[in-house]
Amino acid sequence: MGVDIAAAFLAGGWAASLVEPRVEGHALAKSRLDHSLSILGGGSRAASFFDSIAKVSFASISHGLVIEAVPESLPLKQRVFAELSERVPSHIPLCSNSSAIPIGEIGHGLAASPRMVGTHFFMPAHLVPGVEVVSSSQTNPAIAERVADDLRSAGRVPIMVRRDIAGFLVNRLQHALSREAFHLIDEGIATAADIDAAVRFGFGFRYLAAGPCLQRDHAGLDIHYAAGCSIYPDLCNDAKPAKALKDKVDAGHYGMKVGQGFRKWDEESINAEKQRYEGTSVSCSQAS
Repeated sequence: MGVDIAAAFLAGGWAASLVEPRVEGHALAKSRLDHSLSILGGGSRAASFFDSIAKVSFASISHGLVIEAVPESLPLKQRVFAELSERVPSHIPLCSNSSAIPIGEIGHGLAASPRMVGTHFFMPAHLVPGVEVVSSSQTNPAIAERVADDLRSAGRVPIMVRRDIAGFLVNRLQHALSREAFHLIDEGIATAADIDAAVRFGFGFRYLAAGPCLQRDHAGLDIHYAAGCSIYPDLCNDAKPAKALKDKVDAGHYGMKVGQGFRKWDEESINAEKQRYEGTSVSCSQAS
């Protein structure tokens, strides 16, 4: 994710420094960066690689931002931000790419918390335009707006999340959809393949042009209100994930990384699917 985020900024004309503690990982990161930039049409600035935060010359940066993309571990993120708050000049925003951990928890007790913002990118990060900009109760609103402007300059679409809630905005919407989807599988109403087809080739196409609020304006709020009165009482509102998902996890069927999820996967099918997925993402990115 960190490499693809850097690619987006490089393609937008920014300079970028990447910190990867594992020196042996630099070659792979550089290869991924070249691949992502080739899809985006290249970058006008070069990237620098470092093996520690201490080696980055923050003092020479008059304007910019720092984005953390380490694994989803609160103690790890807290350690990283404790070091960033000491090393990065106070005029530079500190951002986290966390997909679930509230930025307020990451910055708890740090003097830098007013300049800390969540910047949640979505895979593939160099292609998906939307980025959630999440503010905690401590975040300076001017910092959040500045980060949003920086994202726009890199061709991103900032999604402002003004309360630091679990799952932020996009994951809450996504899990609301997933809860109903897996419930329909549990009830024998549809297969996983039919669920995917309904989303991809049904309202997925419409949602490229209009989100649920704008789409309702197009169709008529009265129509959708009446539909909601009929459908909502029958929607799943379980507090736990569906059996269809739990059974897969209990069986160790985690998806591509183990060769089995809702579908069976081997190296050939995984590579083909990833090429298709990224190709679709490129088309959607260009359309936006």
